[in-house]
Amino acid sequence: MKTRGSAMTRLKLAASLLALLTAAPALAQTTSPAVSVAGATAPTAQGGANAVALLRDPTHPAKSVIAVNAKLGGLEFYGLDGQRITAVPGGEIYAVDTREDGPRALVVALDRQAGRLRLFARDYASGAIAAVDARPLQLGYSGEGVCLHRSGRDGALYAFALGDEGQLDQWLLYPTADGKLDGRVVRRLHLSSEAKFCVADDASGALYVAQEAVGVWRYDADPEADPVPTIVDINRLGHLAGEVAGLALINGGKGADYLIAANAEAGDYNVYDRSAGDRFIGAFKVETNGAPAIQEPSGLFGVRAPIGERLPAGGLLIADDRNVGANSKILSWADIAASMKLALGQDTPSVEPSKVALVQATMETQPVAHDGDAADDPAIWVHPTTPAKSAIIATDKKGGMLVYDLSGKQLQYLPDGKMNNVDLRDGFKLGGKAVTLIAASDRTHKAIALYTIDPETRLLTSVADGVQASGLSDPYGLCMHRDRKGDMSVFVSDPDGLVRQYSLTATANGKVRAKAVRDLKFDTQTEGCVADDETGALYIAEEDVALWKLGADARSGPARKAIARVADNPALKDDLEGVGLYIQPKGKGYLILSSQGNNTYAVFRREGDNAYVGSFAVTANGDTDVDGISETDGLDVSSASLGAGLEMGAFVAQDGRNISPPEAQNFKLVPWSKISAKLGLP
Repeated sequence: MKTRGSAMTRLKLAASLLALLTAAPALAQTTSPAVSVAGATAPTAQGGANAVALLRDPTHPAKSVIAVNAKLGGLEFYGLDGQRITAVPGGEIYAVDTREDGPRALVVALDRQAGRLRLFARDYASGAIAAVDARPLQLGYSGEGVCLHRSGRDGALYAFALGDEGQLDQWLLYPTADGKLDGRVVRRLHLSSEAKFCVADDASGALYVAQEAVGVWRYDADPEADPVPTIVDINRLGHLAGEVAGLALINGGKGADYLIAANAEAGDYNVYDRSAGDRFIGAFKVETNGAPAIQEPSGLFGVRAPIGERLPAGGLLIADDRNVGANSKILSWADIAASMKLALGQDTPSVEPSKVALVQATMETQPVAHDGDAADDPAIWVHPTTPAKSAIIATDKKGGMLVYDLSGKQLQYLPDGKMNNVDLRDGFKLGGKAVTLIAASDRTHKAIALYTIDPETRLLTSVADGVQASGLSDPYGLCMHRDRKGDMSVFVSDPDGLVRQYSLTATANGKVRAKAVRDLKFDTQTEGCVADDETGALYIAEEDVALWKLGADARSGPARKAIARVADNPALKDDLEGVGLYIQPKGKGYLILSSQGNNTYAVFRREGDNAYVGSFAVTANGDTDVDGISETDGLDVSSASLGAGLEMGAFVAQDGRNISPPEAQNFKLVPWSKISAKLGLP
């Protein structure tokens, strides 16, 4: 795995700032075209209107309604004619956003007074509005802004809550048995100063945040993604005259996909081309008879779909947060596009559905003891007589070896050194009996660590005959092999591309020795590998290049074949990391490969030419509070029954970003039956 530390983050931020400053001239040099207001709501009952959202009725767009925060007046709802329909009490509402949800519109509102999120639903047919939060979702701070995001990959609904001290919390909102919504924080980011406005694009997964004193940032809205922002525009040095206010998206498809930001101090509304890396296009003003039509622009909301006859291409709503007569203005997007000579695009741009199968983990282990990039590789040990007493043996590459039971409870920790990868094989003859032999790459001693496991206690005992020096600069990846004669060997990789094979033999005193018997050389770094004892195949992942197939026998030589190349398979994104083998009878089964760059796992057939079958990802489980898996280094999979619920075996992977709650890294388990069902595997 390539470590993504603070230095990398600083480099990315510096690069994005440099690109912004060199991409276009500072502040608009031409006069912004003026656009007229197409409509307006009546003033809010108690003054103040700094957020607005359109609840678009997909069946009868002309019956859509506008939700406006009325601060201490709660939420107010208006028709497209601007007349107030109803109001809903909700404390001191400061922000609002919405998403379609079948026959209803879901609404999230930020109650600043109570420091909580409030959730409502409006039925399209009846117009009835009801609270749907299963319990108070407390922020722990007063809050400034909120926006929603529905993942285009798995349909999960998230709310981003903003605070005046730079808080940026991502909540997973999930349905309860009684049809309401509950929520929990799955990611916590932090800005350097206050932010009030954000907007997320469901199709691309981009999250935009307006940090008032700085500018506009773009994040990946996926909670498992790398939390490194890209700057879109910056105050005074870019195209923003001062503090930035609301944000909105208008998506008409490729070539007509725009971000709008309220450049309040300049009286402009900046437009950015999302199809060209958020490039600044220009700005427009909102005027009536040559005078500003909006006094204090605040929140924005954009829709690129017909909303009645007056708004055939959708519209832009702008909250005018005046002390007296605060209301929301409605602009025609067709008028704005014409004034700036922008492409309108499509009313409902098609989005190609994700081909990645989605599963959820049913168990996670206790976190490892060390922070940062520490957990690395697991191996599944199957109990010889009682499947439910099987265990997960894993590495903490900052400290030692771990053993967990199938509930995730830690049974043992051995602080033996910086153990990177681990593998095991049954049937090793030691001291007159067959044992399970476990090998791990020991980076502290540049050696091969060797253990056995006691089936009763499930505890490891070192059986290395002293330090088994690897002769490598940094023993890294590791996997084991048992040939048809029963002889065992272990493969250990060095980051420089060298993979060395060692024979493993028992000594008269009941210990184990390792002897180098073959060297294999790759052009770049390798780590993940797995050997197929039945077929004699060895699979090695060269991280940035390909998954290779070789002979596992020491006499096989260096001949190899690429099973899948990063450059040729769009499902793969480097680094290629852990590799596992799901074994079925008669040579059938599957290879599983960690595609770390896109947080997925590619599945290939075990037999024949190892044809690609499909990919899956592990997403968050709101009911059990087990988050998804990302940045996976090591994995393992077993086809053996592991007890109730795991009769078809299990998949176990390292979670490089254990986010719910934010803790040190750990390992998560998915029943193979879930993966098999989603991918349609026999």
